[in-house]
Amino acid sequence: MIDVMAYSTFGWFVTVVIATAIWVALAFWPARVAARKGHSFFGYFLLSLFFFPLALIAAYLVPDRARPAY
Repeated sequence: MIDVMAYSTFGWFVTVVIATAIWVALAFWPARVAARKGHSFFGYFLLSLFFFPLALIAAYLVPDRARPAY
């Protein structure tokens, strides 16, 4: 038989708060990369909240606006 650990309401609350904090903290990564390249920090932050892998790949592949194009 499988033992299931019971979680109190407080335990669920703490787990959800920690998971949300990690989720939001990870969303800053593509946003900071895009901002360093001259793109919208807020736009990439919102994109990475919902589609993290896509935002991360896009942030590293978009061209740098700070460098002049030759």
